[in-house]
Amino acid sequence: MPYLDWEKLLNARRRKDKANGQGTERSPKAVEQRTELERDHDRILFSTPVRRMQDKTQVFPLDPNDSVRTRLTHSHEVANMCRSFGTALVHAYPEQFSLPKDLNAERNIPALLEAIGLAHDLGNPPFGHQGENAIQSWIASKAPRIFEGLEEGALREDFLRFEGNAQAFRLLTRLQILNDDFGLNMTYAFLAALLKYPSPSDKVTKSVLARKKFNFFQSEAEIVKDVWEETGLSEGVRHPLTFIMEACDDIAYSVVDVEDAAKKGLVNFDSLIGYLLNRAEGDEVVLKVIADAKAQHEKFREQSLSAPELDDITMQMFRVSAIHVMIVEATNTFVANLSAIMAGTFGYELMAASKAARLWRLLKDFAGTHIYPRREVLEVELTGHQTIHGLMDVFWAAITDRVDPANLASKRTSPLHSYVYSRISENYRRVAENPKNHMPIRYRELQLLTDMVSGMTDSFAVSMLRELRARGAS
Repeated sequence: MPYLDWEKLLNARRRKDKANGQGTERSPKAVEQRTELERDHDRILFSTPVRRMQDKTQVFPLDPNDSVRTRLTHSHEVANMCRSFGTALVHAYPEQFSLPKDLNAERNIPALLEAIGLAHDLGNPPFGHQGENAIQSWIASKAPRIFEGLEEGALREDFLRFEGNAQAFRLLTRLQILNDDFGLNMTYAFLAALLKYPSPSDKVTKSVLARKKFNFFQSEAEIVKDVWEETGLSEGVRHPLTFIMEACDDIAYSVVDVEDAAKKGLVNFDSLIGYLLNRAEGDEVVLKVIADAKAQHEKFREQSLSAPELDDITMQMFRVSAIHVMIVEATNTFVANLSAIMAGTFGYELMAASKAARLWRLLKDFAGTHIYPRREVLEVELTGHQTIHGLMDVFWAAITDRVDPANLASKRTSPLHSYVYSRISENYRRVAENPKNHMPIRYRELQLLTDMVSGMTDSFAVSMLRELRARGAS
């Protein structure tokens, strides 16, 4: 493919403006000091799906400890790192980012990164990645019966491989309705950079980074084609800034999951450092982080702190040190590989290609060994799995049990199913029932189901299932 062009990659036009034949200029009454990409961030920040993330799982579902991260706090931390990463790029590497003045790179690159960092997990269902697994397993358990009328391929794979990344794109372009059919009407630059996996569901290939998962459903395929046309991208080719968002997400969860586990008393500083030290194998980055952490630990020990407080503050300082090192190395890796990234040929995660790769992997391995398999974690994950399966059973019955099979808005055949159907969010129903919706009726039924379930928070899902069962649904 041809070399990517920053003028297209930072395209500040919006789909609604294009449909109305307008450019990016604002009317005199709307003139303000924010750039269009800064406005994107603010649109995301004030949207309802962002607020819902305060009650969505990061790692520990339904946790009573307020200091343990939710999907919202995780997303704010990723957004913060993304913005800092972008600021470093445009100011510390002026030769690589001496873009035309009218692109306003000093403001637009950090703003775009902060926006996609905040939005990257908006489509995740309740109970974290366990929620995705629960949706996928429910679909698989009902196949092939529920796929009647759907041809094999992407239409079925959209649900068998249900993906929170694709749901985020759908949410922002289709479901989060203001007063038209353009969702939040984000810029082309934002939509392109949000596509972490620019591939459809039937072309997922685990060996190719940009195709490890998928980032859009067939219902939004035409929107994606429009985004690629406007930004100079194509299937399987990422926006350069997407690599940075991915790196910041990788860094955040690899470090803070361990810190949260320590706050819950599942691990401690000594167990972490012992694990890292035994597996460092001479890696300079790992050994430096260990040395800095141990020095801080000894310094705090002199202050006569209690054992829990000593462990807590030392883990906080470990988090600061580890994130700093990984951000610096990820930045260096991005700049060193910028030519390949702009040519669309760079096929690695920034962290995996960086000098901090071993530290990053060891932290993930530590969590996989000492945190995620714990019984208290698995018990609550099981609750989430059973809750989602129960909700999908109840809503599927209400969605499909109607007088006219060809009309989603048709009257339900029982008062119970009429009530359950009414509990589905009105904007989701409106999109599914829209006569202009060109997707097959069975696809629309399944998508209405996954829209509703994935939009719930953890506690709302639990209480909704309890209420519906109390009313006789099963």
